[in-house]
Amino acid sequence: MLPAVLTYEASVHALSWPGAIDALRRGHRLPRPEQGDLLLGSGDARLLNRAARIEGLGFAIKGDSIFPGNAAKGLPTVHGAVLLYDPDCGAVRAVIDSQLVTQVKTVADSLLGAQCLARPDSRHLLIVGAGAVAATLARGYDAAFPGIERISIWSRRTEQAQALAATLGDLRAKVAAVENLPEAVGQADIVSAATMARQPVLLGEWVRPGTHVDLIGAFTPEMREADDALIASALVYVDFVDTVVDRIGEIMQPILSGAISRGHVQGDLYDLVAADGSSRRSDDQVTLFKNGGGAHLDLMIASYVVEAVEASRICSTDG
Repeated sequence: MLPAVLTYEASVHALSWPGAIDALRRGHRLPRPEQGDLLLGSGDARLLNRAARIEGLGFAIKGDSIFPGNAAKGLPTVHGAVLLYDPDCGAVRAVIDSQLVTQVKTVADSLLGAQCLARPDSRHLLIVGAGAVAATLARGYDAAFPGIERISIWSRRTEQAQALAATLGDLRAKVAAVENLPEAVGQADIVSAATMARQPVLLGEWVRPGTHVDLIGAFTPEMREADDALIASALVYVDFVDTVVDRIGEIMQPILSGAISRGHVQGDLYDLVAADGSSRRSDDQVTLFKNGGGAHLDLMIASYVVEAVEASRICSTDG
């Protein structure tokens, strides 16, 4: 049997944020993954392959070409696909547009972390950054946290935040751009940062007790979004210890500076899901979740995408 070929446009309608979060919860109750990455090429043209195996879920390989110069040509800078393999016989189940898997994986990762660590009565979300991830974050949090009444968006360029806010008028929560970042951080219940920052944009002195901080942007040893004071004062979890603690500046740099020890990181999503409830210690506790991604998450979401699309087709046929 030929594998299914799932494009973004034809498949995204079948997905939901509750479904994606549940897929990650179920995936984190399975054994921890085997993983491997391969990077070829130069800064002008790279191929990044990320592979994972999870017992009971199978194998997945995500291959993305990264061509920064495409932006000047009006083309996407990243093209790719995820190959999902059957866990029982090894057949290719599906070839999936990697944009779909990455977009859903990235935000669902943070939403699951927030469900485990944020206060249940959170009402105000602040999104720091107004790039490609920010709109999906707003939609994901709006769907996964029914109590959120207000979403604020901050960007270094205020007009970018205003333009993004204008596209989100269909959300349940009220969405608006803000200009004063320290003030906005001090008013928020959840702060979600998705920037390309190499120096901290969030300072511990701005964060009020009880806030949950969700960090997405940093993915190299040189990048970070939160300062040492914020990392040191918070209850810190990461999505996967093996892919974050020794690889991403958000945690690496405070360890190197002596601001925290490795033991300051309490655990990862496997530990949070196993706890089966909120892992915050008090309503006044500042919690922090570092979203680092990983091929195991691509595998979990790719499997969910295939199941959701198949279910959608069955429903359409029955209808």
